[in-house]
Amino acid sequence: MILKPEPFATARLDVLPLRVAYADEMAAVLDDPALHTYTGGAPETADGLRARYGRQTAGSPDPRVRWWNWVLRVRDEDRLAGYVQATVDVPGAAAEIAWVVGTRWQGRGYAKEAAAGLAAHLLGTGTVRTVLAHIHPDHHASAAVAGAAGLVPTEMWCDGERRWERGAENG
Repeated sequence: MILKPEPFATARLDVLPLRVAYADEMAAVLDDPALHTYTGGAPETADGLRARYGRQTAGSPDPRVRWWNWVLRVRDEDRLAGYVQATVDVPGAAAEIAWVVGTRWQGRGYAKEAAAGLAAHLLGTGTVRTVLAHIHPDHHASAAVAGAAGLVPTEMWCDGERRWERGAENG
C-alpha cells in the first residue's frame, strides 16, 4: 500500500508531490477570483497557502484516509500551472479527485491531461479501485475534464454537484 503521493508524469506535465516550498509560486498561479466561481472562497496569500500546504502535507488525522496532493509543472516552461488532489478512502479503495489549472494556462488541455494522468496513476497504485469527482452542473469545462479522465456521470448528487465515477474495470 502506498502511504504518500508519488510523482508521476504526463506528456507535458511533471506531477510533483505538494511541498510547502511551492506556496509562493502557487499563490501567483491561483491569484484569480474566477477560479473560485464554483467552489467558493477567494485566492489565498502565499502565507495562507503555506499554512494550508503544511496541513495537507502532514496528512489526514484519520488513518483510514490519505490526503494526496500534487502540483503541476509544465515541463517546457519549468513553471507551476496548477494542482491535482485525491482524498483516498483506504478501506473503500476509492479516491475523490479534484483539479485546478491557473487561468493563464487554461485552454491548453492541461487539466484534461492532468486529471487523466491522475486517474490512471491512482488506479495503478493497487490502493484505489474507484476514482470519483463531484462536478457543479453548470461547470461544463470541469465536466469535460472529468470525461477526458474516463469518469462518467452518475445519478448521485452531493451538495448540488453530480458525482462522476470511474472504476478500475473501466480502464
